[in-house]
Amino acid sequence: MTHASTPFDPPRDPAEPWRPGWTPPSLPGWTPPGSPQVPGQEAIRVWQDPQADWQGKLQERLLAKRIVMASGVLDDAAAARLSAQLLALNADGDQPVRLELQNLRAELGAVITVMGIADVLRVPVHGCVSGELGGPALGLLACCTTRSAYPNATLTLSEPRAHLTGTATALSAREQQFQRMLDTIYFKLAEVTGRSAEQIREDARQGRVLTAAQAVGYGLIGQQEAPGQQQAPG
Repeated sequence: MTHASTPFDPPRDPAEPWRPGWTPPSLPGWTPPGSPQVPGQEAIRVWQDPQADWQGKLQERLLAKRIVMASGVLDDAAAARLSAQLLALNADGDQPVRLELQNLRAELGAVITVMGIADVLRVPVHGCVSGELGGPALGLLACCTTRSAYPNATLTLSEPRAHLTGTATALSAREQQFQRMLDTIYFKLAEVTGRSAEQIREDARQGRVLTAAQAVGYGLIGQQEAPGQQQAPG
């Protein structure tokens, strides 16, 4: 038994057996068979980029060389990934790890998380700064066994901004927690620079900016990177 078309039947492929309730697929650029082509609405072709996964492959190669990249914003999710990479390399061998800090901005709580991991690593970690590094992110640099910076790097001692909400009791408790986390970073910076925590805190309040050469004199880094010096650990 054949089906007689009615004005209410949806358009369909003649080669497709008729099914009650059949509707055409809603695909980009799809037009029913026999429909006139509208200029500018030709079918869309999706080309697969053979290099789409280059970032993943590059990261695998860097980790194989025991190099970890930290750039952008270090929030809780990024801190978890960074901690996992450091712990994995710590378990894989005894060779040093190179931590590249590139234009890194960091949330205070996320830095405290990674600092706790860095303090228990048994392998030495060399931190190298490129671009701008400042605020709480300096605490991550201070946890590295050795530290250096590229000549164009700038390091800024600055206080992070706190966005606290809640009741008066909750605000008081959160403010105390915020100050304790700040003190953790200031004490660590004081330890590696040989300066007092009070001086570190005052410089942070003033937003003191250091070039790579000035950071050497301040004690934040041991040296500037020189041509031919950027070699993978091990």
